[in-house]
Amino acid sequence: MAAFLDLESNEDSAGAAVCTGIFMFGCELNSCSRSYTFRVSEEDEADHTLALNMVCLSEGAKDECNVVEVVGRDYHNEEIAVPVANLKLSCQPWLSLNDFHLQPPVTFRLCSGSGPVHLAGRHHIFLRRDLLDDELSEEDEEFSEEDEFSDEEELTPVKPAKKKQKS
Repeated sequence: MAAFLDLESNEDSAGAAVCTGIFMFGCELNSCSRSYTFRVSEEDEADHTLALNMVCLSEGAKDECNVVEVVGRDYHNEEIAVPVANLKLSCQPWLSLNDFHLQPPVTFRLCSGSGPVHLAGRHHIFLRRDLLDDELSEEDEEFSEEDEFSDEEELTPVKPAKKKQKS
């Protein structure tokens, strides 16, 4: 399950992570789909982080308490469920979560209410610097200096345009 982000793990300068991609994230919880699990492939060597920005009720929501909880893992690797939002249409239809960072897999559950509740955020992908350097060196081996110079020789010089003469 998800682990709450360990900020100290990314501070090692030898294996520091480099963000290689940021993607939008969104899901909807409602009476038909009461949970959603965000997971990545176990074979993926990159580190993934989910930064939640907002939880909000949307069109069709009833004036009832909608409680959303996050299920993840704590630092003892034990499952933990934490309520992160209690939304009600008449008094608090949305809540800012200020980039609440989670590491997948993480499950979002609609504990009470019928929604629909939308969660929005960003999915960050980080590669450790040593893995990134390995990928770049493999690409460099495929592209040699000879290829670079042969491309330049094939280019034809640009000639100035001829002016039309009036008659």
